[in-house]
Amino acid sequence: MKITPSARVLRMLGEIEFDEWQCIAELIDNAFDDFTEIHRSGAPWAGGYRVSVELPDSAQGQLVITDTGRGMTYDRLERAVRAGWSGNDMHDKLGLFGMGFNVSTARLGKRTRVLTTRQGDTEWIGVEIDLDRIGDDFEAEDITEPKVDPNEHGTRIVISRLHPARARWLNKNGAALRNILGQVYSWMFLNRPFELWVGGFQVKPVRHCRWGENRSVLYNNKERIPAYIEIDQKLENGLACGDCGQWQLTDRDACEDCGGNRLTIRERRVHGWLGIQRYMHKNDYGIDFLRNGRKILRWDKQLFTWRNPDGAVGNEEPEYPVDLAHQGGRIIGEIHLDHVPVTYQKDAFEYGDRSWRSAVEIVRGVAPLLPQRAVNLEYEENTSPLALLFKGFRRNDAGLRYLVPGDGRKPIHEDTRRWGQEFRRGNPDYETDERWWQAVEDHEAAKSRGKNAKAAAATPGRPDEEAVMEALGFNGAGTPSTTALPGPDESKPETGAQPSKDSSSAPAAPASEERKETRQERVTRYMESSTTYPALSRSFGHPRVGFVEVEARQLTAGGLTDENLHPTPVLLDQRAGNSLVAFLDLDHSIFQKFGADPADLLLAEIAVLLSVRAETEWSHSELIAAIRAESLPATALDAQMISAEAQDLLAEIRHRMASELDRTGEAKKAYHFLSPDELTATEHAMIANGKVTRTADLGANGEFLLHVPALFLVHLVESLPAAFMDNRVFQGIYEGVASASARRLSLARTVGYLSDVATQATFAGSSLPNQLLRTRLSIRLLADDLAEEK
Repeated sequence: MKITPSARVLRMLGEIEFDEWQCIAELIDNAFDDFTEIHRSGAPWAGGYRVSVELPDSAQGQLVITDTGRGMTYDRLERAVRAGWSGNDMHDKLGLFGMGFNVSTARLGKRTRVLTTRQGDTEWIGVEIDLDRIGDDFEAEDITEPKVDPNEHGTRIVISRLHPARARWLNKNGAALRNILGQVYSWMFLNRPFELWVGGFQVKPVRHCRWGENRSVLYNNKERIPAYIEIDQKLENGLACGDCGQWQLTDRDACEDCGGNRLTIRERRVHGWLGIQRYMHKNDYGIDFLRNGRKILRWDKQLFTWRNPDGAVGNEEPEYPVDLAHQGGRIIGEIHLDHVPVTYQKDAFEYGDRSWRSAVEIVRGVAPLLPQRAVNLEYEENTSPLALLFKGFRRNDAGLRYLVPGDGRKPIHEDTRRWGQEFRRGNPDYETDERWWQAVEDHEAAKSRGKNAKAAAATPGRPDEEAVMEALGFNGAGTPSTTALPGPDESKPETGAQPSKDSSSAPAAPASEERKETRQERVTRYMESSTTYPALSRSFGHPRVGFVEVEARQLTAGGLTDENLHPTPVLLDQRAGNSLVAFLDLDHSIFQKFGADPADLLLAEIAVLLSVRAETEWSHSELIAAIRAESLPATALDAQMISAEAQDLLAEIRHRMASELDRTGEAKKAYHFLSPDELTATEHAMIANGKVTRTADLGANGEFLLHVPALFLVHLVESLPAAFMDNRVFQGIYEGVASASARRLSLARTVGYLSDVATQATFAGSSLPNQLLRTRLSIRLLADDLAEEK
């Protein structure tokens, strides 16, 4: 069989940079192209649509790719393996069989055998391309194999004498390969009956974990913005060349690029969706762009950067995520661009092509996403789908406003990421967004309960020093009250008005004299009178003793009792397998009077259970320590982690304080409190963040607060308390009381928390455990002191 060009050129093709997965994907593309034609015809296809990839078992092994397609004739096979030839239409197909085939096979190994047969043929026919034996006569050896079943059909590619590095990667990374291919072909697996098997395991589609079509947020209390937006915009049909793929002017008879005359009118359409992921992630967010069902770009983030068409080269400004950028983002999407040309490696689109630019304009618009930046540059409001999602979901505050699960005080990003992993594993309990939605509702209920408790403690109508001291947790003698302030994990969602109780002394349940309540009835009652407690709902255990899956639930009414009807703060109810429900009574005196951490008591109960099961020789305290380190790593007093929490909270406070200065017109006044050193540090921070500005412009609005040293925020609140207290930024009472001493007390409480947080954010070095513990408590208390967002 004649092949072109020479083996030397084929070897050079093997030097083109293709990753291992790209090489295999090139060969899968050709099979899926064949499947697509069969599927579109509507004819039944015996044997199904299946591609199997057999990975090498050693460095001397071979790679085998088999499909159940239609097979090829001898002439078709000869053209298919000839480098530089492609019989595929560049607009309808994934593969470019000639060049793609030769690059991928030469990249993987030195010998390739291709065997193909059609239904009814008497044998397999094929060719062997041995790069060490083919000479300048361009002839490759024809091969045949007997065929047992005449109805058999398809193509088999066997690559041997693999390059050692490629063979090792393929041998060791089957799971990673399946994951990549599951992302690249996910749309096909979900929308067509195609199967791909790699290393004996079926490749599953990697689906997006997004909020449902019925979820939305309310922007400015008037505009409802959905968490899922469909896009389907048909453009004017175009004239495309069937030889080189380039789009043409509609009045041409021949291609202006290659001179070919295979010009056809084709549809141009931008369609797909944008949405919000159920969790934040540093890497896994962005937009997937597809061509003919295959993902060319995955988690692409380039549309989140605005490029000023009037600016210099490199004048790009990232716009999302900006607020708390280190947490990552959650805007995702799938956009189909079948009409836009791609690079040869299929890892990018031709970004200079006008069809790509028009698609970008449809998805993200031409103006900046940031409204104030658009106004400053005299653009009209950006109303594109991406701008709409950006407007509704740019922040990550817990609750209904931004559709972020929380624990009553703060977002629970670690937990929601863990739930996302369960979704990807196919756990049916995480299939829908109900668990995330319940955590949003529970957060709102807990926040409402805390706010009502504070309102009751503040005793409106007595705006004097005594009222303020009561609200701040001091009794009439000026000493701290033991019950006024909840502990860091004590907030509880409230499903309705409930009578106050003391679970340590109140009866567990109304008992009948005729019949004692059974354990199952009691547990059922606890389930009905409790809500999910996300912070402690997870897998607990250690490799040495095993694990249990825990659903933690926070009691909202009544008290917990053990088997002897004694009040207890934690109760475990074992379920099927290794799962159990842990009920928490956060009104128990161990939490309210002694400030115990619910995690500690739950760990003690779980340690007893696992110790009995595993018959471990570990001491009880050693086991508790091991389980905490394994299952609750985020609770460690890690300076870097706590500094990140402090910076998150400060970023939120910066934005709120800046908005309040803009609202009241006091930005210029606040700017004058900057010392020369603080002004220099602010300018340096703005330059480092790409916010180059003239010093003369600083103070024109509150934006400078986003870049000032953290401790300046403390100084500013102390200097302008009336601008930020009284539910403007912080809930603390200030102007609402007549007593100067009460004002100082209220301000000192807020400033004290803020000072701890700002200090940790500024000096992120090593600290003593007690210092870190104090900072973590201040973070929680300051977050709890933030005013309701307007």
